[in-house]
Amino acid sequence: MPWNNPMELLSNLGDFVLEKALIIVPVVVISLIAIKIIMKLVDRMLGRLPMEATIKSLIRTSIKILLLAVAAIVLMSCLEIPVTSFVALLSVAGLALSLSIQNFLTNVFAGLQLLASKPFKVGDYVDAGNCSGTVYEIGLFYTKLTSVDNKLIQLPNNTIVGSNVVNYSSQTHRRVEIKVTASYDAPTQLVKEVLSKVVEDNPMVDREKPIMVRVNSYQDSAIEYIIRVWCANDDYWTVYYDLIEAIKPAFDANHIEMTYPHLNVHMMKN
Repeated sequence: MPWNNPMELLSNLGDFVLEKALIIVPVVVISLIAIKIIMKLVDRMLGRLPMEATIKSLIRTSIKILLLAVAAIVLMSCLEIPVTSFVALLSVAGLALSLSIQNFLTNVFAGLQLLASKPFKVGDYVDAGNCSGTVYEIGLFYTKLTSVDNKLIQLPNNTIVGSNVVNYSSQTHRRVEIKVTASYDAPTQLVKEVLSKVVEDNPMVDREKPIMVRVNSYQDSAIEYIIRVWCANDDYWTVYYDLIEAIKPAFDANHIEMTYPHLNVHMMKN
């Protein structure tokens, strides 16, 4: 382009700018309209999902950034700007970033999985990641439990997702199981009747569900009996300890001996 003719230079520059503007403006307008329509659909879908507002905002922002990146690539392609190197650069940068924050992303996606699948909620008592406690908070990165002695336990979400989760609060009822031993000298029918009376005297036991009092095993020094009853979830520990405390007095009143491991030695004369 000759520099000795300023008017021709300005004219050529004006033509170039006009030509590119005729490409840029429609592409930008169409891209923005498409992004707006897609984001409205995304907002409608997110509004139907039972998620926290923080999670919805994170998903919405991620989708919008992705759409803007796609629009930028389309615009560069329309302007005949090579996009292969740009896409390759973005891919390498994305890979490097993902590797550097791998644990972070793992915990984030695990947190999203927990919020979506809902294996537990705040207030539930659970076993997860070799820890037990009441769920205090479910976050994007960590889930907080409160132990029975009021310790705060923070578990990475990927640890919870990768382990077995036992939720003790998900059902309305729980089964109480108690094992107790009695002497071989005590008639089994008498022991079962005494244990059944102990169960019958407890008002928190659910009588609409099966009640079992049976011989469980024959041990070296005693017979083991098992009690299985149902109660409301919130009454579990109360019923458990009430039954435990009532068994010994009931055995004493009926002269049933609760034996302990022992060895009988018989001396024989020649």
